[in-house]
Amino acid sequence: MSDSPHELPIVVLDGLMPTSQRLVLNRRGSTVWQVDTRSGQYAVKLGYPIEATPEWPAQPWTALAPVREGNVLFQLGVDDIAYGEWEHGTWNIQPWHEGPDLYRLWEPCRVPGASFEPQVSAALGCVQALAELHFKGWAHGDVQPAHFIVGPERMHLIDLALARGGRVPKAVDFPFRGCLVHYEAPEISRSVLATGEAEPTEAADIYALGASLFISATGRRVVDYPDNAPRPVQRRAIVDGRRRAVSMPGRFATLVREMLNYSPENRPTIYEVGKALS
Repeated sequence: MSDSPHELPIVVLDGLMPTSQRLVLNRRGSTVWQVDTRSGQYAVKLGYPIEATPEWPAQPWTALAPVREGNVLFQLGVDDIAYGEWEHGTWNIQPWHEGPDLYRLWEPCRVPGASFEPQVSAALGCVQALAELHFKGWAHGDVQPAHFIVGPERMHLIDLALARGGRVPKAVDFPFRGCLVHYEAPEISRSVLATGEAEPTEAADIYALGASLFISATGRRVVDYPDNAPRPVQRRAIVDGRRRAVSMPGRFATLVREMLNYSPENRPTIYEVGKALS
């Protein structure tokens, strides 16, 4: 994480005319602000390249992520978005979605001895949000609990910078090099280890959703590897199938096991997952 976050560029301030703003996220390659205006609330994302360190290689693609996501959102028909360039990279403006993410919502499930069980309604909300994306011909590529926001009326699936499905201009595109490894399907990890790249798929999204439901309910990763293990070591554990036993309450256990099937062709579709839950 950088010592000081990047401030909102003048072009964004002039366009939004904020009444207030709050820093939400400040990490390597990305800064996110919640911005209040007279016309509504917005999320503003700033992207900039990650410089190389002794522990991490340089990552120039992070500078393009906000404008790529803006392009994806535009193709998906999302209203009230804007995107462009600033001195360090790119930015986008999109509607702010208020509410807890899935992991926070299911926090009571993870309290030792708790009788609280994961709500089927929340899982169905995740399924519906992902199904909408798949119906439009897109794979998300970065499904994780933090990207499901539980709004007052519906579940929102956010962070589509890595999504694949439509035609993204070459000037703002970049290869998919995997996602947060906790939710990475074996075929994705295998491809990244072999070539440095992979192709997001709907089947990989299903695996990631199963892993998201499991960790949100139990607090445990699907694949067992040390917390501080390097990414290649983590991915090798995924490819080698070092899976924990899937134990979840209610109807979830059998379904999540199917979603986490090692072979992508044997995983249920998003529609089959929804049918099983409902």
